[in-house]
This record gives sequence, C-alpha cells and structure tokens, in this order.
Amino acid sequence: MLASTLLRIPTITMFDYEFTQKMEFLHSLWFMTPEYIPDPVDVKAKARTLKYPGLKEDVYVPRFRPDPSLRDKFGIRADHVVITVRPPATEAHYHNPEAEVLLEAAMNFFMEKADTQVVLLPRNEHQGIDLRRTWENWISKGRVIIPEHVVDGLNLVWLSDLVVSGGGTMNREAAALGVPVYSIFRGKIGAVDRYLVEQGRLTLIEKVEDVRSKINIRRRDRSAKPPTDNRPALQVIVNHIDSILSATTRTTS
Repeated sequence: MLASTLLRIPTITMFDYEFTQKMEFLHSLWFMTPEYIPDPVDVKAKARTLKYPGLKEDVYVPRFRPDPSLRDKFGIRADHVVITVRPPATEAHYHNPEAEVLLEAAMNFFMEKADTQVVLLPRNEHQGIDLRRTWENWISKGRVIIPEHVVDGLNLVWLSDLVVSGGGTMNREAAALGVPVYSIFRGKIGAVDRYLVEQGRLTLIEKVEDVRSKINIRRRDRSAKPPTDNRPALQVIVNHIDSILSATTRTTS
C-alpha cells in the first residue's frame, strides 16, 4: 500500500475480519468485504466500500477437486474419525490465551476416543516444536499426525470428519465445503463468523465445558461430493475491480 500510494497506483484492500489493526496514516482508495460485514461509520469510507455475496472462500471452493491419495500419505485408517486441528495464531495481535486452553482441552478429549486420529497443523516452526513436545506420546502411537510438509488445506478439510481451528480461513473453508467445524478462536468474533453461527455452519467453543458438550465426534457421510454450485463471489469481485480500472482510466486519460 505504501509503494502504491507513492506511485499513485489505486489500491483495493480486501478483508473479511473487521477487527484487524489498521495503519491510520495510510488508507486504501477502495475496500472490498463480504456482504455480512457492517458498513463503516465514516461516510467517506462507506462510499469507498464495495461488497460481494458469500464468503471469500466461495471464490475458490467451487473449483475444488478432492485428492483421495492424501489419506494414504498420512497413514489414516479408514475406520477412524479424522479430525483436523489448527492451533490458534499465538503470535497474532488478536490472540487470546484462552484459545490455548481450549486447544489442550479439545486434544485431550479427542485422545480419550480409541477411534480418532488428529491431523495437527502448526502455524510455524516454533509452534511445531512445542506441539511435538506436548503430544509426543500420541504422535509415537500414530494418533496425532503433524505433517512434515505443507499440504493442500482444502483436501485435508474434505478428508476430515470434523475440523477444529483457532483461526478464520480454515473454519470458513470447512463451512464452505459443508464439513462440521468448531472454532476455538477467542478474539473478537467477526461478522462473517457470526453469520455462519446463525446459519448452523459453525459452532463456537467459548469455554472448556463446551468442548465435551458441543463437539460431536462422529464420521460424516463419505459418499457425499464437494459442493460445485455456482457461487457469484468471484464474478462480483472481478466486476468491481473492472469498474475501478475503467474509472481510473477515464480519470487519468
């Protein structure tokens, strides 16, 4: 944004979480958000805010094609409940330590069940070291799997019977794919997540007691196919950008 401002290149900021920290001294010319995020109070900002329908994940989920080989790569048993767990972003400005307590409670709950396997996804190398140390016993037994390399997130979500995440994107990817998903995020809950909760597509885990009372550990229908319905988010976003480009061209010509 700074480079674009200096070069007088129009900028568009796209976000789907309204509580991120902003650079007050630098402003984008345009903002683009999902329709569920409330309009800004500032009149000038409102006039420069564009909306698109659905979730940002709706841009790419309709083109998703499953890769069945992922199960064999991880050594996941067909008769086990597969749970993908994404720890909270402990280094993010919006992190709340309560999420780490919920993560531990959820992991302990899952390990009590003999027919579960957890795919645990560290956010960085430092977190990976801590998680391997904490869950070393279950890792050695093959009950907890921490991938050594980056994996396709959508394929992993689709492989899973349920998803538990301390962040936003993987939660919303699961919701977009119709996979049961539980959020242990304990920062300010954004409008998009509140919409998904109201729709019954996302469950908030807000306290330790919720882990056992709300998380339903069971296998989902494996015969189902990923949703491929035509979602308008991408086309609307492209149309907005095209309109901005056209207006900019007329202004500068």
